Amino acid sequence: STTERIGDLVAGNAGFALDLHDRLTAGDVDNVFVSPYSISMALAMTYGGAGGDTETAMRETLGFSLGDETHPAFGELQAALDARATTDSSEGSADGEVEAFQLEVANTLWGAADYPFAEAYLDLVDEHYGGGFNEADFGSDPAAERERINRWVAEATDDRIEDLIPEDGLSAQTVLVLTNAIYFMAGWQLPFDPDDTSESTVRALDGTESTVSMMHQNLRADYADLPSAQAIELPYVGGEVSMVVIVPDEGKFEDIQTKLTGSTLFGIFEALGDASGDLRMPSFEYEFDTELSKVLKTMGMEAAFGPGADFSEMVDSGGGPGIDDVFHKAFVSVDEEGTEAAAATSVSMIESAPPTSFDLTVDRP
Repeated sequence: STTERIGDLVAGNAGFALDLHDRLTAGDVDNVFVSPYSISMALAMTYGGAGGDTETAMRETLGFSLGDETHPAFGELQAALDARATTDSSEGSADGEVEAFQLEVANTLWGAADYPFAEAYLDLVDEHYGGGFNEADFGSDPAAERERINRWVAEATDDRIEDLIPEDGLSAQTVLVLTNAIYFMAGWQLPFDPDDTSESTVRALDGTESTVSMMHQNLRADYADLPSAQAIELPYVGGEVSMVVIVPDEGKFEDIQTKLTGSTLFGIFEALGDASGDLRMPSFEYEFDTELSKVLKTMGMEAAFGPGADFSEMVDSGGGPGIDDVFHKAFVSVDEEGTEAAAATSVSMIESAPPTSFDLTVDRP
């Protein structure tokens, strides 16, 4: 059934998300903010063209337990989210200006005009990901195509994500760029009163202290007192979507982080129950960008990168392209009224190397 299929997809996506999170936060890093849904979706569009070992490696790394059913499941999940996103919240507010919940997801392929893309592959992306196909001239002007793609991403994310693909991010060898952009904006069901916000201190893992604007409210919410952590669910207007905040006890951050998997995360959601009390939470704004190919290789997706990759399902003949770069950028802003977040992912692919190589110097008649 559709519900079971979406459930399997979401479980796989969550497992991949937390595995990725674990690796991105390993070592000496500052804050990390990503949209796993954006990353999974962009790579799912890529996965639609994979064959052989490349297909296996992507399926296992990304948690696509549904195999070929992954694509209709992404389409169904998007439709389910779209159905929730139509909540209108204008009634009942004093000034008539409460933000309605907005979730915009846009997918697009940018392909070299002279490359032999298979019609079946383009149809698959169009049918399940709503991804249009745009011809691009990477060969003669990759810089102009980079600007064009970045402009598209900026428009799809209300100008929150700019310059997704960095300078020199594309080359004359680029044959395909898959982009996914996601934009979310929602007001809290129970907004914080700005008059109750005051300066306070947060302490980072290394002990350094920062002064922040700490929001405060007394509320009734779904809450859980867990071993070594507390969690609270803050619904957005309409009650269809929410933010869940997990706060490890003092000194327990790494312990909780390493144990966080898809199933333990869902276990936390299950443990949430009705409670009332005081919540203090900082308002914040943050932007994060990363190039994911290195971490995806360490997670088991090595076979999808470079000239040896098998993306034969993308093309009418030959081995197809290989993944070159996976760029991801995300933005979040949380204040008294609600949350605004945006993210984009771009997967760029280069033509596979021909089977033979040569070394020729024209230094004689």
